[in-house]
Amino acid sequence: MKNKSSHILNTSSNLLGFCLIILTSLKLSNYSEKSLIDEFAGVASILLTASCFCSFLSMRTEKEKLSNQYEKVADIIFLLALTLIAFIIIFISFDIIF
Repeated sequence: MKNKSSHILNTSSNLLGFCLIILTSLKLSNYSEKSLIDEFAGVASILLTASCFCSFLSMRTEKEKLSNQYEKVADIIFLLALTLIAFIIIFISFDIIF
């Protein structure tokens, strides 16, 4: 398996900041009480944090098999979070509040 852990860690941490900006802006504009977007952003933040954690463990683990497993888990979690962020962007862009 190719070493993708450093890329996953870098991108996940950047997207985590993006999600925190979404959460902060929704709280400041009082949209958090009217929509579920902040809950989705919160779940995406948790997934991105888990992805960062797994990719870090992948880079630090010396056993290659275990490192590859951590990397695969980080990759899957990252893809789930990225999908959730895509939905959040669609909801915000088209003003879909539910």
